[in-house]
Amino acid sequence: MTTAGPTAAPSTTPSVDGRVIGLAHYAGRAVLESVLAGHAITFQQSVTLRLVAVAAEPVDRDRLAGQIVDSLKIDETAARAVVEELVSAKLVEPDSARPSRLRVTDAGRELYDRSSTETGVISARIYAGIPAEDLTVAGRVLALVTERANSELAARK
Repeated sequence: MTTAGPTAAPSTTPSVDGRVIGLAHYAGRAVLESVLAGHAITFQQSVTLRLVAVAAEPVDRDRLAGQIVDSLKIDETAARAVVEELVSAKLVEPDSARPSRLRVTDAGRELYDRSSTETGVISARIYAGIPAEDLTVAGRVLALVTERANSELAARK
């Protein structure tokens, strides 16, 4: 009778696939939404506010709606509704020189800065101890997955 040599125990570390990516996304998003709830802002509003807050100059409404559609994978009507929610909340406003463009208000800047700082602290804890080279590889893989998924989505339209 012959016996096989020792076999390696199966790895408990999952390989990256849609499920693993989805679980990480939803876990991180749940943390973010818990922070945003304390600031009375939704995930969609925070993504949109960020686009205006980090822009070097006022942002064209149509271009902003397009960026929201691309980022959140929502339709244009929903994207424009999010923009109007931020205008109604006085977090962004039309630029006085070019009303078709939006700029962040002082209240919007303060909210963006506060929520970004709070989520930055939490993110630092989440990513603590992960080697930089692992984060670089993960970033490359996720960027490629995003690019390919966006190509698949575009081909379906």
